[in-house]
Amino acid sequence: MPRPGRAAAKSYNHSVFRTRAPPPLKPESTSPPPDKPSKTRLKRAMHELQDMGSELVELSPERLAKIHLPDALLEAIRAAQQITKHEARRRQLQYIGRLMRAIDAEPIRAALAELHGTSRAEAARVHALERLRERLLENEAVLADIAASHPGADLQRLRQLRRNALKEQEAGKPPRAFRELFRELRALQNDTETTHDQA
Repeated sequence: MPRPGRAAAKSYNHSVFRTRAPPPLKPESTSPPPDKPSKTRLKRAMHELQDMGSELVELSPERLAKIHLPDALLEAIRAAQQITKHEARRRQLQYIGRLMRAIDAEPIRAALAELHGTSRAEAARVHALERLRERLLENEAVLADIAASHPGADLQRLRQLRRNALKEQEAGKPPRAFRELFRELRALQNDTETTHDQA
């Protein structure tokens, strides 16, 4: 039978020399760095560039020529303007989007914004001229306002165009004088703006 003292010693020595398990390692963070754009942001930016490319494709040749574009992008846009099939056009727009991602798109975005602003201003001018034409047709006395705003206006011609336009409306004829009256009013406005610019 073993002695009590020896058994106690063995038990004591076993607890002293037992090795402790190392503390568990903390898992490394899997979140992206703060400055790295997320996939959602990258996808949104990609769609914005593709939409911008679609806007370029919808521009007339005259407006497109006002925007400085790399040769490859310009050729791709002109090619897209010639495509009529939906699927082929969609692929071409995607290709334009890829080209857009490889360049600095800010100057193009600014140019488009300027063109849209010009379009809105032109639309406002047209609406103002249309309202002036309607006022003139309703009341010949509006000729006095036109004479005050445009000293060089040919009032006799405007008066005759007004009469012819009213006759056309009464007879249901094509609105030739009606349209010519608008062109005369627009020419007066353009002359006035040119004179102001040169002053």
